[in-house]
Amino acid sequence: MSDAPAFRIMGVVNVTPDSFSDGGRYIDAAIAIEHGLELEAEGAAILDVGGESTRPGA
Repeated sequence: MSDAPAFRIMGVVNVTPDSFSDGGRYIDAAIAIEHGLELEAEGAAILDVGGESTRPGA
């Protein structure tokens, strides 16, 4: 057994129209769900659904 801490891959789905990272690409619920499923298929164990922009001035 290793003493190294376990790690998990986290995917992020931004569902705000003013997201600075994707420009609101996933504002539509069906598209956001599809993207979340793609992230899971690619190995994400955790999904962070961003419901509020952290863009400066948002």
